[in-house]
Amino acid sequence: MRVFAIRLCLLIGALAFVTALNMALAEEGGSGHYTPGSLASTVDMIPAEAAFVARLNASQYDGSANSKGLKVPIAGVIATDVDVETKELALHLVWNPGWEGTEEWSYAMAMSLPYVSTTVSANIDEGERANSNTSRRVTDKNSGIGDLVLQPLMVSYAIEKYWQSDFRFAIYTPTGGYERGRLANTGKNYWTFSPALALIHIEPAIGREFSVFGGIDFNTKNTDTDYHTGTQFHIDSTFVQYVILLGGFSGIGISGYWYQQLTGDSGSGATQGDFKSQALGVGPVLSYRAKWASTKIIAELKWLHEFETKRRYNGDTFSLKIRAEY
Repeated sequence: MRVFAIRLCLLIGALAFVTALNMALAEEGGSGHYTPGSLASTVDMIPAEAAFVARLNASQYDGSANSKGLKVPIAGVIATDVDVETKELALHLVWNPGWEGTEEWSYAMAMSLPYVSTTVSANIDEGERANSNTSRRVTDKNSGIGDLVLQPLMVSYAIEKYWQSDFRFAIYTPTGGYERGRLANTGKNYWTFSPALALIHIEPAIGREFSVFGGIDFNTKNTDTDYHTGTQFHIDSTFVQYVILLGGFSGIGISGYWYQQLTGDSGSGATQGDFKSQALGVGPVLSYRAKWASTKIIAELKWLHEFETKRRYNGDTFSLKIRAEY
């Protein structure tokens, strides 16, 4: 069993090494479907036994792309000095039907229903559209349903008593609102297919939790702008130490991520070149685990601060997740 865990770690490490070979340095709009750091701890793990999980995800991202000379392609518009605030409230549902198999393996499926509110302020480069060297400051706001996320395949494997691995395949669907020329859109207008691997360690006797998630995002072309965002890689990790407190286990720890675009953007809409992006983020995390009657409760509050960003928004993410497992 330990050999399996070691091989999984080596695989995730190999993916990270591949990204290191692609540092030549962004996605259309300065961000992709996946929010770096959002899949990083046991609150995101697949239930090992037959269960239904309902999780509420609330997050806010405040960032900017104000690097000198950085032009961001947004829905067919070239923008500079961009400030963005995005709030998202999502209902995430997971079902493990308890299909019979070996004791070590379990299967689940999931879906996530997001509601997004976003505000974008930027200087619009009129020279890109009207043979002029002038620009104007524009602020755009929009709210509505975001892009629905489906996870038809989620498989977990109990390596040993305190170790679990899982594989999941997510499909981001273009169900959110999108309009060419609008700065604030609730959807991306393209599909993303994202396989991910995870290794999770929980040792209740000493109150320790460690997890690492690695994934790759493959994107289709935005047909409205003829913009094809390149493939992205992300690796997220969390460490938490728990103590008995507040009728359960309360923990404090640290979470972080590394995000790297592997291939450049393409298509006639990619007027700024391949625009490959990169980012690192780290911050504190507070966790709480308890059992109320027959319901398992996990809550997580996290702040991630970004640094070393290239051709991408730089900012802070605040998130709260509350999970109930029945």
